[in-house]
Amino acid sequence: MTDIKKAYLSAWIVLIFIFTLSCKEKGNNDDIAAHLNTKSWEMRPFVKADEENPVLNPGDLTFTCPILGMPVKWEEKDVFNPAAVVKDGLINLLYRAEDSIGSNNGTSRIGLALSDDGLTFKKLPEPIFYPDNDSLKALEWDGGVEDPRIVEAEDGRYILTYTSYDGEVARLMLATSVDLKNWKKHGRVLKGKWKDTWSKAGAIVAERKGDKVIAKKINEKYWMYFGDTDLFLAYSEDLINWSPLLEEGGLKSVLKPRPGYFDSRLVEAGPYALLREEGILLLYNGMNLGENEKRDTTLAPGTYSAGQALFASDNPGKLIDRSETYFLTPEKPYETEGQVNLVCFIEGMVPYQGKWFLYYGTADSKIAVAVYEGN
Repeated sequence: MTDIKKAYLSAWIVLIFIFTLSCKEKGNNDDIAAHLNTKSWEMRPFVKADEENPVLNPGDLTFTCPILGMPVKWEEKDVFNPAAVVKDGLINLLYRAEDSIGSNNGTSRIGLALSDDGLTFKKLPEPIFYPDNDSLKALEWDGGVEDPRIVEAEDGRYILTYTSYDGEVARLMLATSVDLKNWKKHGRVLKGKWKDTWSKAGAIVAERKGDKVIAKKINEKYWMYFGDTDLFLAYSEDLINWSPLLEEGGLKSVLKPRPGYFDSRLVEAGPYALLREEGILLLYNGMNLGENEKRDTTLAPGTYSAGQALFASDNPGKLIDRSETYFLTPEKPYETEGQVNLVCFIEGMVPYQGKWFLYYGTADSKIAVAVYEGN
């Protein structure tokens, strides 16, 4: 073969290789792009467990609602947006479940499912947390109790933040338990002039200790990120009573949406915020803006994807860095179509058997998991 023919052959091989790469499905291209833009402090890649997902689906479990005084199929419509904690060697998944009879697209309650492998779950027959005939009924009925997030305290208590919805205002609330089944409700996180402010998504700063995630004080205070527009901060000395961090009389914003990015419309905390060597790592949810707005044009309008932010370990309000790209986005049919289309909403994460299991709601209808094999 002449040198000229060899040169032509080599050129054709290169062109074929480039063409083959360009014909790969969009998901692969997104994975490559995400990898190239990964920063050293980020936890990624989280790999979706495609063969098992979704790991939790709606069912026909029934319990007697204390407010209605009648049997209700409490999780027949949707299950989504779970918290997770390791207890007694098992992953305990606290998941939001909706019935089909509540006037606000169903009433939400929180169920519990157990797993010894992170992928297959057995549900308890009745919800463990729900609206009741108690002092908080007016705030929790009949929208319900939504979107749990959980950490442990050093004394073994479980600290649950959740959203109450009365049909008009969402309020960030808090409850505690020693066994995940019997709960004491402590009411609103925000009090005083802020008590009826729309507020959601309380992610407490915590650190990993083995398979446990324990709330951690910084500068002699506990800290919580919250909000579903910007992210704000609250602090506490006892994990029960909280005060918002203020700036010029208003809530101090510590993370904002970014025009042109996947999080161009809003940001909302994912699980707890994790204290690591590099700083406080917050995995968060971002929503893309709508049509003809300054959105990420590679994503459909309104898409919910997940990103990561890093705050200073000695100053939870100081943003150090932020991911350039999402690390989780809707791709599968169960993520793109459901009660709310185009949603991957992260909310529960646990270290378990040498891996990190991240649980997320898909299209506000089902629950899936993605796995990270790093430290």
